[in-house]
Amino acid sequence: MPSPVPDGHVRGALLPIGGAMDLQRRRLILFRFFDLAGGTNARIVVIPTASELPDGGREYLEVFGNLGVASVDLLPVRERINANDPKALEIISQATGIFMTGGNQLKLTAVLGGTPVATAIRRANARGVPVAGTSAGASAMSAHMIAYGAKGLVPRYGMVQFGPGLGLTNRVVLDQHFGARHRLGRLIAAVSFNPYLIGLGLDENTAAEIDDDHLMQVIGEGSVTVVDGSGITYSNIHQLKVGQKEAIVGVKLHVLTRGWSYDLIKREVIPPVVMPPLPVAPRLEQPAADSDIV
Repeated sequence: MPSPVPDGHVRGALLPIGGAMDLQRRRLILFRFFDLAGGTNARIVVIPTASELPDGGREYLEVFGNLGVASVDLLPVRERINANDPKALEIISQATGIFMTGGNQLKLTAVLGGTPVATAIRRANARGVPVAGTSAGASAMSAHMIAYGAKGLVPRYGMVQFGPGLGLTNRVVLDQHFGARHRLGRLIAAVSFNPYLIGLGLDENTAAEIDDDHLMQVIGEGSVTVVDGSGITYSNIHQLKVGQKEAIVGVKLHVLTRGWSYDLIKREVIPPVVMPPLPVAPRLEQPAADSDIV
């Protein structure tokens, strides 16, 4: 569950990213996180726990450093034994922006779940610190996390496996690399398990910014697919055997692109008033995209 917001504070934005984030050209998502975290005054902490690589996350030290932030630190938590490290907790307490890398979301939650570091991340967000996560880092943000599953356009029983996430939000279930890896079926199946949840399928180089009023806005060059199951009148998901196709009636689907918004409370689409211009930025010699395993 998300931590309660202290008096006098406003919950920080969540910025789940669908993976393969542009770090070199327009960098729409990167610049948005930079602004949310405080611009040149930002103190950013990068959490590489999801990565299976021993030096995973280090590329972001250069990426954020080149933007001119005040400081950027790599959180030294790659194993569960490190998740009670006072140094790690101090870094989080001083952060104005938290960024979780890609990798394996099940590793991320298995290492951080139920630890002081996970609690510190939720409390930081509750007092106003924005939290971004790409690929696996995006999936792990929700309380109900897609741990793994199969691709496909048609929902089938058993094609999605849940695990408890980090609990930064309990209103949505997030999937990433959505269009590239054909994950519509598993997101519909996930929502049909409990239609209270709103499914957000994030394309690559696309983010869903969720503010303190539970308004979601699309950022980036792809789309966010919204799966709303509140109007479902029939589903046989509870009657099926593994591999069987699901029959589902009344599910609502939206495909939203840059500038479009969605009210997660009212479950309503909000069109853009004026499409913001694309920023023009110089090309930097940086990695073309982030590392994503799951």
